[in-house]
Amino acid sequence: MKKIIILSIIMILNFNPSAFADKANCKEFKKFSVEYFKCKGKNIIIDTKNYQKKEWSEEKDKMLKKKR
Repeated sequence: MKKIIILSIIMILNFNPSAFADKANCKEFKKFSVEYFKCKGKNIIIDTKNYQKKEWSEEKDKMLKKKR
Protein backbone atom coordinates (compact mmCIF):
# COMPACT_ATOMS: atom_id res chain seq x y z
CA MET A 1 0.00 0.00 0.00
CA LYS A 2 2.85 2.37 0.83
CA LYS A 3 4.42 1.70 -2.56
CA ILE A 4 1.21 2.69 -4.33
CA ILE A 5 0.95 5.93 -2.35
CA ILE A 6 4.59 6.81 -2.95
CA LEU A 7 4.28 6.01 -6.65
CA SER A 8 1.14 8.15 -6.87
CA ILE A 9 2.88 11.10 -5.22
CA ILE A 10 5.83 10.80 -7.58
CA MET A 11 3.50 10.70 -10.59
CA ILE A 12 1.62 13.77 -9.38
CA LEU A 13 4.82 15.71 -8.78
CA ASN A 14 6.09 14.83 -12.25
CA PHE A 15 2.92 16.13 -13.87
CA ASN A 16 3.88 19.31 -15.69
CA PRO A 17 0.88 21.55 -16.37
CA SER A 18 2.98 23.93 -18.46
CA ALA A 19 3.23 21.23 -21.10
CA PHE A 20 -0.49 21.68 -21.74
CA ALA A 21 -0.47 25.49 -21.65
CA ASP A 22 -0.93 26.30 -25.30
CA LYS A 23 -2.57 29.67 -24.76
CA ALA A 24 -0.01 32.46 -24.49
CA ASN A 25 -2.27 34.82 -22.56
CA CYS A 26 -2.18 32.64 -19.40
CA LYS A 27 1.60 32.72 -19.23
CA GLU A 28 1.61 36.35 -18.15
CA PHE A 29 0.36 35.33 -14.69
CA LYS A 30 2.34 33.61 -11.97
CA LYS A 31 1.87 29.86 -12.08
CA PHE A 32 -0.02 29.44 -8.80
CA SER A 33 -1.96 32.69 -8.75
CA VAL A 34 -5.75 32.92 -8.76
CA GLU A 35 -5.68 34.74 -12.09
CA TYR A 36 -3.69 31.91 -13.70
CA PHE A 37 -6.21 29.28 -12.63
CA LYS A 38 -9.11 31.44 -13.77
CA CYS A 39 -7.44 31.87 -17.14
CA LYS A 40 -6.79 28.14 -17.54
CA GLY A 41 -10.33 27.32 -16.48
CA LYS A 42 -11.81 29.71 -19.02
CA ASN A 43 -9.70 28.22 -21.80
CA ILE A 44 -10.89 24.73 -20.94
CA ILE A 45 -14.51 25.85 -20.88
CA ILE A 46 -14.21 27.66 -24.21
CA ASP A 47 -12.48 24.69 -25.85
CA THR A 48 -15.16 22.31 -24.54
CA LYS A 49 -18.00 24.52 -25.77
CA ASN A 50 -16.45 24.80 -29.23
CA TYR A 51 -15.93 21.05 -29.44
CA GLN A 52 -19.49 20.29 -28.36
CA LYS A 53 -20.92 22.84 -30.76
CA LYS A 54 -18.98 21.31 -33.65
CA GLU A 55 -19.92 17.72 -32.78
CA TRP A 56 -23.57 18.49 -32.14
CA SER A 57 -23.95 20.48 -35.34
CA GLU A 58 -22.50 17.57 -37.34
CA GLU A 59 -24.90 15.12 -35.69
CA LYS A 60 -27.82 17.49 -36.22
CA ASP A 61 -26.97 17.71 -39.92
CA LYS A 62 -26.85 13.91 -40.15
CA MET A 63 -30.27 13.64 -38.52
CA LEU A 64 -31.77 16.23 -40.84
CA LYS A 65 -30.43 14.43 -43.91
CA LYS A 66 -31.95 11.13 -42.77
CA LYS A 67 -35.35 12.74 -42.17
CA ARG A 68 -35.55 13.96 -45.76
